[in-house]
Amino acid sequence: MNKKLAEKLIEFRNERDWEQFHDSKNLAIALSLEASELLELFLWTKDGKLPEGKLDRLKEEVADVFAYLLLIVEKHDLNLEEITLEKIAKNAAKYPADKAKGKALKYNEL
Repeated sequence: MNKKLAEKLIEFRNERDWEQFHDSKNLAIALSLEASELLELFLWTKDGKLPEGKLDRLKEEVADVFAYLLLIVEKHDLNLEEITLEKIAKNAAKYPADKAKGKALKYNEL
């Protein structure tokens, strides 16, 4: 799935000669900015739920975040599934279920 999407995204980028702007720093900044736009959807909500009528915008912002993430992954030849599984394993060691369950504490506070 990642490969096919990345190929489509890279084709789109290359047709517009935007690769020249896609160094690691700029991609990371763009990812952060898009994540902020995603977060903005929930700003000032009392219950933390997506406001009514914002589903289309949510989809767009999630797609933007994912697109920049895919470009970073491709640029550095990372295997997204592999590195995510590795991170889950690291977090499982840092946050054992018997100590962390139901708690929103940092691992060093458990």
